[in-house]
Amino acid sequence: MSESQQSGPSENPPVTKTGAPDPELGAESSARGPLHSLLNGIRVLEAFSVSDPMLGVNEIARRVDLHKSTASRILATLQQVDLVERDDNSGRYRLGLGVIGLAGPLLAHLDVRSVTYPALEELVQLTGETAALSVWSGHESIVVEQVPSPKLVKHTTPLGARFSKATSATVQVFLAERTETEIHRLIRQGLVSAITGTEDDITRLLEKLRTTYERGYALNDGDTDPEELSVSAPIRDHRSTVVAAVLLSVPRSRSTPLLVEDYIRRVREAADQVSARLGALRRTAQDRPAHEPESRTT
Repeated sequence: MSESQQSGPSENPPVTKTGAPDPELGAESSARGPLHSLLNGIRVLEAFSVSDPMLGVNEIARRVDLHKSTASRILATLQQVDLVERDDNSGRYRLGLGVIGLAGPLLAHLDVRSVTYPALEELVQLTGETAALSVWSGHESIVVEQVPSPKLVKHTTPLGARFSKATSATVQVFLAERTETEIHRLIRQGLVSAITGTEDDITRLLEKLRTTYERGYALNDGDTDPEELSVSAPIRDHRSTVVAAVLLSVPRSRSTPLLVEDYIRRVREAADQVSARLGALRRTAQDRPAHEPESRTT
C-alpha cells in the first residue's frame, strides 16, 4: 500500500456527497477518502491485544497516530456495529462480540481443517491415494487441505482450487444439501455448470443428487477428468449441517471395482469420524434430501 500518512490534521473537515460534514470520518481522512477511513478503523481494532484488552480513547489515538476526536468518532461507529464495547464504569473500550461474528466462518473452517487432517492422513495410509478437504463458498467447492499420495503417479490439487462443475464429486455432495430452487438458480446464473444446462440435463442432475444424499457419498468416475476417479462424502456439524467434504482422488488406471468399493467405505468412514468429532448425530431414515421441493424449509 503506497498511501502515505499525514503528520497532522487537515484544515477542512470531511464532507458527505451533500456537502455536509461527515461525522463518521476523521479529519485525517478528508484528503484520502473512505478507504483511508476504513484502514483507520482496522488500525483501531488492531490496537487491542491480549495484554491490553481494554483501552481508553487517548491510548488508542496515540497508538494509531490519530487525533483524539477522530479516534472517538471511529470508536463510536465501531460500537454501533458491535465491533467494540464501551465499559460504562471506566469509559474504556474493548473488542465487541461482533468481531467473533466476523471471524466465525473462518474459525469454523480452521476448526474443520484441524479436526480433519488426522483423518486425511489415515485415509492416505489406508488407500495409498490423495485425500483432500473441501468447503463450500455458496457456489463453488474450494480445496482447503490435502494430503498427497506417496506414489509417483497421483492426482493432487493446489490448495485454494475452486470447482463449480456439477460432475465434481465434492460439488455434488454440497449441492445434494441445497433446495431444488437453489440448484436451478445456481445453474441459471452460471455459478454451477451442468453438462448442457437443458431441463433434461438438470432433471438427471437432481436425480443424481438424490442418490448422492441417500447413499451418503458422490462418485465421479472420469466425468470431470477422464484419467481421475474421485469419491467424496459430507462432513456434518452438531446441527447436521454439511460444513465440508472429504475427497479421495485416484488415477483411474489404478482403480478396480473392488478397490472402488473399498475407497467408498474408507471415505465415508473418514467423513463420519470427523462429523462425530464435530458433534454430529447419526442420520436417521426420516431425514430427507434438502433438494426435494417438499422437504425442509428455512
